[in-house]
Amino acid sequence: MSRRSDPGEGDGGGLPDARVLCSGHVNWDVTLIVDRLPAPDGEVRIDRSHQAGGGSAANVAAVLAGLGADAELFGSVGDDDSGALAGRELRAAGVATHLVEAAGPTAVKYLVVDADGEVMVLSGEGANEAFTAADLPADALSTGTDLLHLTNQPPAVAAALAERAREVGATVSFAPGRRFADRDFSATLPLSDVIFCNRREATTLLDEADDGTTRFGALRDDVTLVVTHGAAGSEVHVRGRERTYTHDGFDADAVDTTGAGDAFAAGFLAARLDGDSRERALAVANACGAVAAAEVGARVDVTWERVEAVLNGR
Repeated sequence: MSRRSDPGEGDGGGLPDARVLCSGHVNWDVTLIVDRLPAPDGEVRIDRSHQAGGGSAANVAAVLAGLGADAELFGSVGDDDSGALAGRELRAAGVATHLVEAAGPTAVKYLVVDADGEVMVLSGEGANEAFTAADLPADALSTGTDLLHLTNQPPAVAAALAERAREVGATVSFAPGRRFADRDFSATLPLSDVIFCNRREATTLLDEADDGTTRFGALRDDVTLVVTHGAAGSEVHVRGRERTYTHDGFDADAVDTTGAGDAFAAGFLAARLDGDSRERALAVANACGAVAAAEVGARVDVTWERVEAVLNGR
């Protein structure tokens, strides 16, 4: 997965040769900061509000661009002001966009964030799945692509893009997110080199039958599972190997955990593309998550300078 000639740890100097395509949701987020999450039939005061782009695929692409990758994004928006704002914001962040514009509203998410940074999400219907694999330009996923990163999207689209990525020799990473249990990604998971999941999902993925298959099919023998444990850190497990790398995370005052998981995934991928070991990549990932959680909104400016400051305890 590395783009560096030296297989040792990268220097955090950016990823000028790494070309990454992210595919999945593009949303517009409205964040409401409250002192506590409301109880049933209760009422809380809104202290402040914030609006910016969101969606896991878009968030990962923006962080990768901030870390120096040549980041592209495939997804869809509506033909409204929110869609135009989302596209403009992504391009300003250095992300090349391949956005299908569908009739109707862009998907809007309302995020209620309490004083501890915990989030409650209210999702509005929108056009964030109004795209098919055929809508992606041929040159957007070609022999020059190093990595395809998939997030939640129609399973048929994810599988088709993963197949195209394998044909051109690109690495495939997949973060199915909250919809993991609700959608049939059995055709995509076996094509994935890196899978981001939580502990419960990892247990399910590794629960093999006697023939070596799981409920999701035959996973790759060397698939890398990156498992998150929330505030308790994370771990990396390479299937077929006994060694597991763990990291306890970083102490940080969480303001808003929205997008922290996306920044985590982007950090891990960026470090691996920069030649870092899985162990070092896990530390970088946790640092990126800490940077994202320290600010309001999913779209946070994550740079190598800020990441190194967390890694070095500054």
